[in-house]
Amino acid sequence: MSTQPTLKKWMEVIPESERATYTLAGFHQEIDLGNRLALLVVDVTYGFTGSEGLTLEQAIQEFPTACGPASWEALPRIATLLQLFREYQLPVVFTRGAPYDSKFVGGAVKSQRRLDMTGRYNEFPTAIRPSDGEYVLEKTKASAFFETPLQSYLVREGVDTVVVCGVSTSGCVRASAVDAHSHGYATFVIEDCCFDRSYFAHCTNLFDLNAKYAHVLSLEELQHHRDHKGMTTAHSPKRG
Repeated sequence: MSTQPTLKKWMEVIPESERATYTLAGFHQEIDLGNRLALLVVDVTYGFTGSEGLTLEQAIQEFPTACGPASWEALPRIATLLQLFREYQLPVVFTRGAPYDSKFVGGAVKSQRRLDMTGRYNEFPTAIRPSDGEYVLEKTKASAFFETPLQSYLVREGVDTVVVCGVSTSGCVRASAVDAHSHGYATFVIEDCCFDRSYFAHCTNLFDLNAKYAHVLSLEELQHHRDHKGMTTAHSPKRG
């Protein structure tokens, strides 16, 4: 399997000399899907999208954490990704902020700004709303794994591969993907199902994640794995 990365759009932000250095050092290795996948949809709520049709500046006025148009460009692809996992009856986990706990332990970033997570902030847009039986996990910090039951859930479901999408690429997506890798899961980040308020941050973090902690794929590339046993095995693990 070749270690030479295909030049994708987000790679164009990275200087050619630095891409060459990473390749020479043996980064950007490809990995294979495992036997049982779970989808992690990170923080795709109105607090991080803003209302549809707003500019980035208008979205930030509505919710300071919103990413504006980039959110709504990604949402149809996230909906397609969800449909793929639901078709194969594979586990899906949605994350969002934990308003009550955050009052006591602080939020996901170093800012001292207090966010109002009431009302629409923590609601999921209709296109990607969780279905009955899908896990909605509340968290206080960037990583979906930090001090949450996520690891217990994934073990219980027999998962060996975590597929990550959502927001922001440079923040909670990155932290969750790094922790998924650190917990021993084959980790995939779906590039066009992630978004950020900064395109530069989106690109550079995809590059670094692909180099070290995850395999970054497009939605189309993941769909090509439909015949892989990891996308077709919808077994239920044994539970004592």
